[in-house]
Amino acid sequence: MKLQNDLLLKTALGEKTQRPPIWLMRQAGRILPQYRALRSKLSGFKELVETPHLAAEVTIQPVDELGVDAAIMFSDILVIPESMGLPYQLVEKKGPFFPRTIMNKADIDALIDGKEAANELAYVYDAIRLIKQELNGRVPLIGFAGAPWTLLSYMVEGSGSKTFSKARRLLYSDPEMAHQLLTKITTSTIAYLKNQIAAGVDIVQVFDSWAGVLPGDMYQKFGLPYIEMICEAINEVPVIVFAKDAWFAMDELCALDCNVVGLDWHMEPTAFRAKYGASQVVQGNLDPTILYADHSVIKQRTIDMLNRFGGHQIVNLGHGVYPDTPLDGVKCFVDTVKEYEFIV
Repeated sequence: MKLQNDLLLKTALGEKTQRPPIWLMRQAGRILPQYRALRSKLSGFKELVETPHLAAEVTIQPVDELGVDAAIMFSDILVIPESMGLPYQLVEKKGPFFPRTIMNKADIDALIDGKEAANELAYVYDAIRLIKQELNGRVPLIGFAGAPWTLLSYMVEGSGSKTFSKARRLLYSDPEMAHQLLTKITTSTIAYLKNQIAAGVDIVQVFDSWAGVLPGDMYQKFGLPYIEMICEAINEVPVIVFAKDAWFAMDELCALDCNVVGLDWHMEPTAFRAKYGASQVVQGNLDPTILYADHSVIKQRTIDMLNRFGGHQIVNLGHGVYPDTPLDGVKCFVDTVKEYEFIV
């Protein structure tokens, strides 16, 4: 089916467009009243993730409400550990929790991986097919997965953490075991992304949410090689890599076999362009807290960011939109980008 709005895909492939595309990480969520209304009727977040028609509904909500240039499938990065045999819970106001964690080699040996693990996630693929049908070509659909290091962090730690000290300790105390686990996660993630593509997603993003908790040399050993494996395996659709707080690895990230490098709000556009060139396609990177400001400030900061990047940019925030962000602030950001035209 031909897309009515292909700005995102053209930009990801390095083509020139009349204006930049925009979508927001966490655009489907608590900023939308229709999401909150639906969520209040359910038993929990996982019911939403695991029920295809509900996941499809909330995926499409921001396209209708905000007019963004892409939908991103509503799911969670932790479905991969669960598909491998490590179930998780999402505790209200606390976040993810794993009743069992990876503690030794036997725990890793017990995990399934690759296609076997990916095939456990039929509800995700069913949701993708429903979303594509209901979008009817309006905008592209983004699929995603967590990067192996980020998933290992949760599987070893058992929950979110400010330091992920248990996961980091594993890299030093038993690097062989860490690599074994990362390899299993990577083969599962590749199979998962390929299944998403087969179901209909138009582009995929790899989220390395906890890249920044590692020292640079450890990220070189335990983070980047596995993202590289994913990038080299996925050639059916464009790939975005977003490694939060990984400023220290920007040379390596820009050298990956991916189409787009996501930037958090710490990266200054002019300095980035001076070092990595005008043709590197980027995604980002407005500070999410700017959306709490007056509309005049949101517009000014958005236009300034667009001018500094000067094209080859998928506009987004430097991380996900925060749950209490004013909806009118989000709309101001989106509308400002949609009114912006490149000077030819």
